[in-house]
Amino acid sequence: MVAKEDIYDIVIVGAGVSGTALLYVLSHYTNVEKILLIEKNKDVALVNSDKKSNSQTLHFGDIETNYSLEKAKAVNRAASMVENYLLRYDRDCAIYSQYHKMVLAVGEEQVNTLKERIEIFKAVFPELRLIGRQEIEEIEPNVLIGRETQEEIAALFTPKGYAVDFHALSKSFLDRSVAQNATKKIDVLMEKKVSKIAKEDNLFCLQMGEKSVFARAVAVEAGAHSLLFAKSLGYGQHYALLCVAGSFYFAPEVLRGKVYAVQLKKLPFAAIHGDPEVHNCAKTRFGPTAKVIPLLERHNYATLGEYFQTAGLRFSAFLSFAKILSDPFFLSYIVKNFIYDLPWIGKQLFIQEVKKIVPSIQLKDLGFAKGYGGIRPQIVNLKTQKLEMGEAKIIGENILFNITPSPGASTCLQNAFEDTETLISYLGEDYQFNKQQFWEDLGILSLT
Repeated sequence: MVAKEDIYDIVIVGAGVSGTALLYVLSHYTNVEKILLIEKNKDVALVNSDKKSNSQTLHFGDIETNYSLEKAKAVNRAASMVENYLLRYDRDCAIYSQYHKMVLAVGEEQVNTLKERIEIFKAVFPELRLIGRQEIEEIEPNVLIGRETQEEIAALFTPKGYAVDFHALSKSFLDRSVAQNATKKIDVLMEKKVSKIAKEDNLFCLQMGEKSVFARAVAVEAGAHSLLFAKSLGYGQHYALLCVAGSFYFAPEVLRGKVYAVQLKKLPFAAIHGDPEVHNCAKTRFGPTAKVIPLLERHNYATLGEYFQTAGLRFSAFLSFAKILSDPFFLSYIVKNFIYDLPWIGKQLFIQEVKKIVPSIQLKDLGFAKGYGGIRPQIVNLKTQKLEMGEAKIIGENILFNITPSPGASTCLQNAFEDTETLISYLGEDYQFNKQQFWEDLGILSLT
C-alpha cells in the first residue's frame, strides 16, 4: 500500500524546454499541489533544447515558407506566448537576442512566390514587408556582394526576430516554478533515468534504478524517447520514428540578422539559413543540414538499440522507411546532406548552399561546428506509410506523451497549456486551471 504522502499528483518525465514549460504552467496557473520533474541528465535542457542542438530560432511562421496560413497563425499565437514571457521576465536579455530576419528569393519563380505570399500573410503579420535589391543591400550588404546584377532578387523582411537560448529559457521556467515551493510541493530529481513506467491499480509507478515514485497522472516530455515509453504501455503501436539529425557550420560575422532561403516544396525540413549566434553576433551559424540516423539522441550512440525498439523491428516499419526514402527527390536530398558532414568534401559541397545567401563567402571562412546539432524525431505512420508533419502527441489513460519536432521549442507554452488542460481533466473536479490569468500574462495581446 502506497502512503498518500508519497503520491504525486503529476510527474513530468523530461526537463527540456517542453517539460519545464509544463512545470511552469502547472505551478503558476493551477491548484495542483504535488508535482515532480524527473531528468536523466545533470541539468535541464541538455539534449535538443541545448543551444548547440537547435537553430536558436523563435519561429512565428512569418518567413517560414513551408507554413500554410493556418499553421502560421497557430505558430504565431504560440510563439507570442514565449515572446511575452521573455519581454516580461528577461529584461536584461540574458536568454535572447533580438535580430531582424528575412526570407530571400532568388529568380523569377521564387520572387513570384513571395509576392503571392505577402498578399496572404500581411494581415497576420503587419510588420512583414516585401523588399527589393536596394533595401536588401542596406539591411544585409553581404547578401548582395558578389551577386550578378541582373539576377532577380527580393525578400520578405520583418524587424521582429528573436534568437533564443532554449537551455537558459528552460532554466528560467524551472527557477520560477521551484520558487512556488512555499505554497506547493514541487520536487526535482536530476540524474535520475526513468527505466520503466507501469500502471498499478489507479496509479503509475515510475522506476529509476532502486528508487520508485508514484503519480496519479504522468506527462512524458522526453522527445524521441516519449514514443519508447508510449509503446511500453501499449500506445502508439502504429508509429515509428524517422530521426533527422541537423548539423551546422560557422562563419565570421557575415549577416546582421537571420536570413532564410525559400523552402523546397517537397521537403518537411527547414531550408538552409544563416543566423547570428544568440549570445555572440560576431559569429554566424549556417544550417541545418538534415541526415537520417538511427539514434534517439544526437552523439549518443547508446540510444541506437532504443531507436530500433521504437520501430519494433517489424516488416511494416522497414516497408514504410523504404517507401519514404525511395522517393528520388527525397533520397537525393538525404544523401547530399549526409555528405555535408564529411571532412573536406562536405564543406566543399555545403558552401554552394551558403553562397545562395552570401555569394562572396570563401571556403576558408567556413568551419564545421563540431559537437553541434540535434535530432528532429519525425513521426512515421506505419498504417499509411507516410511522414506525419507537426508536433506529435499521444493521449493515454491518465498519461500523455509529447514527441515535439520543430517548432516544439517555439510552441512550448502552447503545448504546456494543452497538456495542462489534459492533466487537470485526469485529476478531477477539485483541480482548476486559471486560464484567464494565463492569457492575461502570456496571451498574444497581453503586452500590447
